[in-house]
Amino acid sequence: MKTKLILCALTLSLALASAAVRYTLTLSSPFWVGATELQPGDYTVTMSGDKAVFKKGKQVIEAPATLAQSETKYSSTSMVSKDSRIEEIDLGGTTTKILFSIAPVNPAK
Repeated sequence: MKTKLILCALTLSLALASAAVRYTLTLSSPFWVGATELQPGDYTVTMSGDKAVFKKGKQVIEAPATLAQSETKYSSTSMVSKDSRIEEIDLGGTTTKILFSIAPVNPAK
């Protein structure tokens, strides 16, 4: 019985450790990520392989991205942008940042 309880506890701890960490990002105006325009609002951001996944309600947007490390820890999650395009997201409480390649904006959508 003890062995089963220990195995259950280990399985649960491994599942929690491997779960993707989610960060919240609030956009006050429209921004482009990759070739997709994100409307203002609160998004959760996670990494899935080589893509950043933005979720807002039932809406899911994926954009090619890479992870990089900084020398200093970010105190809060913040975004770096240029010309309404997200270039990077600095993940609060970590030294990790998500980098995006700048895709041409297609306003004809």
